[in-house]
Amino acid sequence: MSDADTSRRTFMTLAAAAPAAFATGSAASAQTAPFGPTALPGVGRAAVITGSSRGIGAATAKRLARDGFAVTVNYLTNRDLADRVVADIKAAGGRAIVRQADVADPAAVKALFDAHDQAFGGVDVVVNNAGIMNVGPFAQMTDAAFDRMMATNVKGSFNVLREAARRTRDGGRIISLSSSIIKTPPPATGAYAATKSAQMLFSSVLAKELAGRNISVNAVAPGAVDTQLLRQHGEAALRGIPEQTPLGRLGLPEDIAGVIALLCSRDGAWIDAQTVFANGGLG
Repeated sequence: MSDADTSRRTFMTLAAAAPAAFATGSAASAQTAPFGPTALPGVGRAAVITGSSRGIGAATAKRLARDGFAVTVNYLTNRDLADRVVADIKAAGGRAIVRQADVADPAAVKALFDAHDQAFGGVDVVVNNAGIMNVGPFAQMTDAAFDRMMATNVKGSFNVLREAARRTRDGGRIISLSSSIIKTPPPATGAYAATKSAQMLFSSVLAKELAGRNISVNAVAPGAVDTQLLRQHGEAALRGIPEQTPLGRLGLPEDIAGVIALLCSRDGAWIDAQTVFANGGLG
């Protein structure tokens, strides 16, 4: 018998056995899959979204609530905006609470998760979104601007991810917000890009540390999204971006919320330790 005949016979044997093997695998997956066959992926589950009073965070809170998750909306200074997000969620039939916390303060982050656990009985999804954007050339960046951004974006992310690692139930999801700027950072973004690179590295390492618990840990790296965070730098910051983007427009907060929702769904269960670039093709 030739090598080709042997290979063909081996393939046919495996193919014949495949349906049974697939059925066995499917049964096992059904028992261990983090999101079962419910009408909505978040039914019976709960999420903490930091920095969710506006922008991407607010859109994510509303989207996950629409998908059935009970959500905790976190804010730093603007209670009115956070209350508005919660009101919108409740008006649509969802469940949500609002809690103030500065993610740079580890005690405040612990209290945030305590309040969430008390309200909803545990956490299945953590979206590590809170962040600030201070840009400027190295020669002009002040210590205060640099330190505050590091405290929020890096130490704050560490505080949130540490609590998430301790509390997220098996089968959950942990997602951090990075930025597509880490690919090719332009002048004046060195410090900011460094803080967003940290999200990619944090996610990669934490995914490995949580191995065996069926918790996926990823980062999402948005491109230019039409938010107050971007517009605070003036209309000049937006000039020319739509024309440079293959999809011909700025991103919307809802675009990024949709990517996060995918990672939180059963369809996203096989994505782990990755940075997902959601930027309309720019960069």
